[in-house]
Amino acid sequence: MTGDDILLQARLWWWQRTSAMALAFCVLVHLGVIIYAVHAGLSAASLLGRTRGNVVFGAFYTLFVLACAIHAPIGLMNVAREWLGWRPRPVGWLAAAFALAIVVLGLRAVYGVVVA
Repeated sequence: MTGDDILLQARLWWWQRTSAMALAFCVLVHLGVIIYAVHAGLSAASLLGRTRGNVVFGAFYTLFVLACAIHAPIGLMNVAREWLGWRPRPVGWLAAAFALAIVVLGLRAVYGVVVA
């Protein structure tokens, strides 16, 4: 392993741990919102009524999506490299495609709930 490889692995480790902290916060808030909605007996229509135009809601779930788009592909890269023996270049492309899919689909969902 070269010095550049070690530096890359250290950066990926940092990004995955940092995104994990953001995800832990987001998951706890998300579960709190779900519990509140269930206990309040809110319908889907009333939930969408509360989220339409809500900038805070949109910003929070955008953060959630971006944290997922950072965290999951790094883990996928590690699994593909360590368990499946894939080489770095195909693993990088796979991770980039997975990250792009998470961003596109996740932000589309946020847009649909907040804007559309």
